[in-house]
Amino acid sequence: MALLLDPANQVIGANKAARKFFEIDPARLPASLVEVTLESRLFEIVRTGLPVAEAQLVHRRRTVTTRLVDGRREGEKLLYLTDVTELQRLTTVRQEFVANLVHELKTPITSLRLTAESLLGEPPARDRRRFAERIVTEADLISKIIDNLRQLGDIEMGAMSIDLSQFDLSDLIHESVDRLGASRTINTGVATGLIISCDRPKLAQALGNLLDNAVKFSPQATAIDVQAQVAGAEVVISVRDRGPGISPEHWSRVFERFYKVDRARPREAGGFGLGLAITKHLVNDLGGRIWTETARDGGQVFFIALPHQVLTGA
Repeated sequence: MALLLDPANQVIGANKAARKFFEIDPARLPASLVEVTLESRLFEIVRTGLPVAEAQLVHRRRTVTTRLVDGRREGEKLLYLTDVTELQRLTTVRQEFVANLVHELKTPITSLRLTAESLLGEPPARDRRRFAERIVTEADLISKIIDNLRQLGDIEMGAMSIDLSQFDLSDLIHESVDRLGASRTINTGVATGLIISCDRPKLAQALGNLLDNAVKFSPQATAIDVQAQVAGAEVVISVRDRGPGISPEHWSRVFERFYKVDRARPREAGGFGLGLAITKHLVNDLGGRIWTETARDGGQVFFIALPHQVLTGA
């Protein structure tokens, strides 16, 4: 974006990008920089003559870098603006990802080292077995993190193909419920004969992740509800737990890698914060959408909505 300013710092011209961004009517020029952009920070940058600066645009909630150079005519200046909002967001996401990955790996690696050091001390036989089992457990945890990250990478790079097949959604849901075993009461409400065309293994994994999540974050004696129904142009699958629920400010972020609402929870109880991220990518690849909200009478509900094209029968 570029704005041309006269010696009095009035805007006398703007390129197409700037006109669109600031909604400038060329017929109303010349006009003051503040009047045109509604941003006092830009006026301050021009007034002080800063050649390079960064500005938070209040009215548009964007971040821009600015470059101020002399114009062709004496006293005129050109103000170039580059929107770096998305770049900064991606930088923050990358930094958070690295920090979270280090955090998740540090604990099992530290445990591995301490356990190995204990074995070097030649403990009694009963302790050697316990230490060896601990090493296997921590190594499995690290392997699971790596496998999940590899799958996320494959999905994001488009390396995973979609293999469509027709199947009864009720059968898939009941199979997913059966995998949990008898340790938890699962209430299902699925329309019979709901035949869909979808990638069955990927949908099964997405649903399985939601069920695992519900088990982890709800009290042992409570039930989990799984429902599936046609809603307008979509088939909607819901998994509801009766846990403490999630505050609204976390609803969108729970699908980020390594994001945890309660970081005080043990890894064994709360997982690594990768399951929901994988689920979101799987659902997106299936052409659907995923979201969460609080249940009316407590607990949290996660929804998967698939487009109506998946329906092949009723």
